Amino acid sequence: MSSSTAITNIATLVTNSPSLGDGSPLGLIQEAAVVIEGDRVVWTGESSKAPATDNRVDAGGRAVLPGFVDSHSHLVFAGDRTQEFNARMSGRSYTAGGIRTTVAATRAATDEELEANLTRYLAEALRQGTTTFETKSGYGLTVADEARALRIAAAHTDEVTYLGAHIVSPDYADDPAAYVSLVTGEMLDACAPHARWIDVFCEKGAFDGDQARAILTAGRARGLHPRIHANQLSHGPGVQLAVELDAASADHCTHLTDADVDALANGDTVATLLPGAEFSTRAEWPDARRLLDAGVTVALSTDCNPGSSFTSSVPFCIALAVRDMGMTPDEAVWSATAGGAAALRRTDIGRLTPGAYADLIVLDAPSHVHLAYRPGVPLVTDVWRRGVRQG
Repeated sequence: MSSSTAITNIATLVTNSPSLGDGSPLGLIQEAAVVIEGDRVVWTGESSKAPATDNRVDAGGRAVLPGFVDSHSHLVFAGDRTQEFNARMSGRSYTAGGIRTTVAATRAATDEELEANLTRYLAEALRQGTTTFETKSGYGLTVADEARALRIAAAHTDEVTYLGAHIVSPDYADDPAAYVSLVTGEMLDACAPHARWIDVFCEKGAFDGDQARAILTAGRARGLHPRIHANQLSHGPGVQLAVELDAASADHCTHLTDADVDALANGDTVATLLPGAEFSTRAEWPDARRLLDAGVTVALSTDCNPGSSFTSSVPFCIALAVRDMGMTPDEAVWSATAGGAAALRRTDIGRLTPGAYADLIVLDAPSHVHLAYRPGVPLVTDVWRRGVRQG
């Protein structure tokens, strides 16, 4: 039988259950405790009422919240794009074409180099409170390179996404239709066993609506669930397609019509916002307030990738969302935890309630609000993942 541990003397506990504590979406409990048994939460409530346990840990009057759920990242790659970033910050605009630079470096890398890079950024994210992450292929764009990217990723997370349709492979620049056939045929066959999700970059310069529909439909027929890069650089069909195909998430959602917002509000597709991309490209910010006021479920994620958002820090994205996207601190924290879980269609993460995984973080602050209030400060002092305190 596994031992039990009570984390007590928590100043503010974020449970993400409106049935607990103050009844808000965050379900805040003051002077709280959490009891862990094995890899699960078995009790939450006021510290004075905590049941007897084998072990006790004093949180020292700090805030505790669910581990961050980063539901959109691109971590299987080689090289970096420092020069591109430097040039862009000197006045050049971002386009999808820069992905080709990373494709070349990734193809040239060994499996060991790709895995070392992946684990480096996973460790970096974990230190900053990310306990669940999704990551994608998309920098190989050949059957062998896409399959190996997913195989490497699957050794480190269950949330693996096949993104052969990141851009049209340079090898098929003159015949995009043939590349779509490859992505929906031989490449899909090789990649489906290693992935849970299928994604497509639906954007000018990448894949149009008809191509995206064909790719996502083929993936769904192989048991992969759709998600989509939608409406990042311009208005387009991505969001409508996401809702039509019951995609778990439409990601970016920067350029939206009223019809797009209505579709998201009336469907089950989460709008995943990625402020690191706008920060790193000096692009227009997504209007989170518009989405939230319409009743859309919003997630917040890093989009960690070497080109347009090279950050693994969810706290940084929370601060950006509050400062520049119209979110309150409560909304941003919910979106980075429970919202990310919704974008992955998970109910066992992103909350601290009985039955959920014991994934939690301790802040060197009395409240979760400090994540936005003290931007850039490394407030995450302790991380527990699946009931194990991370060293």
